Amino acid sequence: MTDIQSTIDSSANADANTSAPPAIDPLLTEAGIDPAATQQIGKLLDAGAVPPPAVPVTPEAHGFDLGGWFPDISTTFIVDGTLWTLIAFSAATWALILIKGLQHLRVGFSNGRYQKRFWRSHDLTSAVGVRGGGPIARVAGAGFATLIETEGGASTHDLEHTGDRQELLERRLRQQVQKERGYLESGLAILATVGSISPFVGLFGTVWGIMGALTSISKSGSASLDVVAGPIGEALIATAIGIAVAVPAVIAYNFFIRRNKVALAALDDFAIDFIHLALKTSFIISPRGDAEPETTIRQPSSLRKPATAKPEADDTLIAKGAPA
Repeated sequence: MTDIQSTIDSSANADANTSAPPAIDPLLTEAGIDPAATQQIGKLLDAGAVPPPAVPVTPEAHGFDLGGWFPDISTTFIVDGTLWTLIAFSAATWALILIKGLQHLRVGFSNGRYQKRFWRSHDLTSAVGVRGGGPIARVAGAGFATLIETEGGASTHDLEHTGDRQELLERRLRQQVQKERGYLESGLAILATVGSISPFVGLFGTVWGIMGALTSISKSGSASLDVVAGPIGEALIATAIGIAVAVPAVIAYNFFIRRNKVALAALDDFAIDFIHLALKTSFIISPRGDAEPETTIRQPSSLRKPATAKPEADDTLIAKGAPA
């Protein structure tokens, strides 16, 4: 009987020990959290009465990461596009420098040769036959064409021919000078634009490249000189190229502006001298009663030879046939 009673007592003590609550965690007590509430929440979660907390969806959970490769690709495209744009600006600048340089050389040579021939003529009438190219030759051609047109009795009833001969001549010369101005200034707007915006284009590429470099550095978690110097140095190349493109464009623009001022001043001086010469001849190229100019003598004389030879031949035939 004694053994049976001891067995029952031991089993009761075991059941009592099993149903006893767990020891209270001192950390929870110090944090002010009720252990009983924590146990109750745990039982509800185990029973499925309370849904589990929502897990935030991240790009990594779906197999893509926009913060990794996308900024790198965009930075590469923008910086490379900036560099290629600056290279295109540089090619256009040097092409315009070459073209405008040859243009001014040709203009200076043509103007000098025509002016020598023009001022060696005896008078304005004989200067009509002077041939040449260049802006001054075209201005003189416009003046001669105007004088010949007014001398030939052209209609003055329209707006184009209103005014006297001097006003018409001045207007035609001024219009031709403006045409030559546009011809000489062609392409300079491109040089001015390239010289103005190239540094800013290079600076844009530099800023974008530095942003990408700093993003890559923050991801790598290292800010050592080896990590920082490479990306930032590559980004600063865009600014250097932008300045290298802008400097020749600005220098060429200022140089050709100066050359244009000299050429246009020569055109204005020649136009004024032409008007004074025309004023001395009363705006008449071939004065009546005087010897005709050399250019007008050669053509009519060649045309008169058959006309003068034919009457002589007819008179000879008539004289020979008269006795018959």
